[in-house]
Amino acid sequence: MNRKITRALLSVSDKTGLLDFAKTLSAHGVELLSTGGTAKLIRDAGLAVIDVGDYTGFPEMLDGRVKTLHPKVHGGILANRLLPEHMSAVNTAQIPLIDLVVVNLYPFRETVAKPGCSLEDAIENIDIGGPTMVRAAAKNWEGVAIVVDSGDYDCLTQELNEHAGALSRKTRFALAKKAFTHTAAYDAAIGNYLTCRELEGEPRAYPDVLTLQWTKAQDMRYGENPHQSAAFYRDETPASGTLSRYQQLQGKELSYNNVADADAAWECVRSFADTCCVIVKHANPCGVALGESTLSAYNRAFATDPTSAFGGIISFNRTVDATTAEAVSKQFLEVLIAPDYTPEALELLTKKTNVRVLKVPMKALHESANVLELKRVGGGVLVQSADTHQLDSSALKTVTAKAPTAQQLQDMQFVWQVAKFVKSNAIVFAKDGRTLGIGAGQMSRLDSARIAKIKAEHAGLTLQDSVAASDAFFPFRDGLDVLADAGAIAVIQPGGSMRDDEVIAAANERGVAMVTTGVRHFRH
Repeated sequence: MNRKITRALLSVSDKTGLLDFAKTLSAHGVELLSTGGTAKLIRDAGLAVIDVGDYTGFPEMLDGRVKTLHPKVHGGILANRLLPEHMSAVNTAQIPLIDLVVVNLYPFRETVAKPGCSLEDAIENIDIGGPTMVRAAAKNWEGVAIVVDSGDYDCLTQELNEHAGALSRKTRFALAKKAFTHTAAYDAAIGNYLTCRELEGEPRAYPDVLTLQWTKAQDMRYGENPHQSAAFYRDETPASGTLSRYQQLQGKELSYNNVADADAAWECVRSFADTCCVIVKHANPCGVALGESTLSAYNRAFATDPTSAFGGIISFNRTVDATTAEAVSKQFLEVLIAPDYTPEALELLTKKTNVRVLKVPMKALHESANVLELKRVGGGVLVQSADTHQLDSSALKTVTAKAPTAQQLQDMQFVWQVAKFVKSNAIVFAKDGRTLGIGAGQMSRLDSARIAKIKAEHAGLTLQDSVAASDAFFPFRDGLDVLADAGAIAVIQPGGSMRDDEVIAAANERGVAMVTTGVRHFRH
């Protein structure tokens, strides 16, 4: 049923949009109660408002720590309108009913995010009265509407205007659900912050108790396999440039595997500054190339492994034009990702009605990534920071008698960047800013090297005078020998094996230039 709003309590730290909402309430004859700066804002706008201290007969105290914690406030919020004994109790105590509560909380997360924030500052920005009112109103949603998000003001204004100052039961329930998740996230932020700290010493990187929250973006038809259920959840505040900020422009609903593979493609392509195309199949790049145009990059990436590209995910870090869209449309693909598309490209793509076309705002990987990466294991979760390491050419160390040429160094940096996104053990061959053969996910690094060679042969590509990357060190010289036998004349790898001297000697023996990075890029 719709419930008429007769009295509202407004107490917010973020006053965005509040004044217009207060004017709507006042126009519908709603009595306004408020606190501190919120009351001043409303009063200065010429609206009638009652200070909570005057309403309760008990002034704010303890520097504002106590202002709404009063029976006249919470009795008016929590009284169940359907229970006669509740109504009798508040009538006897002369407690008016409060039908609407508008509250957002002290900016705890914003405070602790500031450099140099002290424990004392953090504690003072832990809201007590606000969450208490929010939870009280949300619990009593049948009789009370609770607003915690200024983004809801416009739609609530519309509903109030359409229903003569009343809100529906459906709306009140939706607001209550949002309120409880809001206070849960707020308490989680406090818990995460405090359990990283002791009274003395530097804070720890990871809290003793980790509480995170995501919002469901969509249910999926099934998971990795049809007998598994699945859903996709977004971070509360996704990092800009990440896949979760996608806008689907056309195509079938995204599947679980589509999202997983699309993320692998997007993370890889946005790690390159130059025009790039990345084609992914089953979470591994099967073709990566730079180009003077998106079409050139696509053609070069596709040529790496046309067989694996069938039914894959194609991503670009530049706007897709009509010529590129036409070329891509000739192939069977699941998902196309780019920061934008020309109108002509979108028109061409509409002919491929099943292709899922995603538009994702571009931001370089090293500038914007997940704060934490999570991997579920039986009964627990592994947590780590994102691998946003950028290769600094000045950190490269030439360890062989033969030094790489300038072109080889350029290709080394390219192929090293690709190897970072290939499942371990990873071996990648490349030349002139394009991949030639990719070996992924093998238990033996030697097998990955052999597979990369075979892949190139099947695609009709020569590895002569190519460069190769290994995501981790060579435990023995045999992996290096496979690369040299295939035609690689320069190799980039982390180094750090107990047999580094043996591997370096093998490179010198084979006339291969080798540089080490000192950084490993396992990807499991």
